[in-house]
Amino acid sequence: MQPVEVSVYYLEMVAWVRHTVAAPRSELTVFHQVKPSVEYYRILYNDVGEEYRWLSRRKLTDSELLSIIHDPLDELHVLQVAGVDAGFAELDCRVLGQIEIVQFGLLPAYVGQGLGKWFLSQIVEYCWSRSPDRVWLHTCTFDHAAALTNYQKAGFQLYKTELVHREY
Repeated sequence: MQPVEVSVYYLEMVAWVRHTVAAPRSELTVFHQVKPSVEYYRILYNDVGEEYRWLSRRKLTDSELLSIIHDPLDELHVLQVAGVDAGFAELDCRVLGQIEIVQFGLLPAYVGQGLGKWFLSQIVEYCWSRSPDRVWLHTCTFDHAAALTNYQKAGFQLYKTELVHREY
């Protein structure tokens, strides 16, 4: 793979500002998938991240990935539409007082329907229900074109930008 220059944007929320987002359709649910199988996780990760060149979890062996996703302080939250998986968020709560939204995205068939804004609002509300000092995430120029704007509209503040070379 050829390394390319990528802008990485780091965003945080240090206080919760409620952004009420109406559900764009009925039959939406978000559930916490406790101890997902590696196979299930990889399907979600690959299907959501394929277009955006997500690589970090693909590089892990099954045992390395299992040790992360079965850690009780790493949570997988799945968005479903009428009982069908539509996206997921992975939350890393391993640093005291912080929650990192490590992964967040929708399956391609569900992009552009307003589901991402609603799902993000649900995830942010859940994070703040745990009383952290900070909720943070990062996105990059490989991610969906609306990602940075959507995070900012949800109340995240940009605190750092860096240029990195990443595999393409």
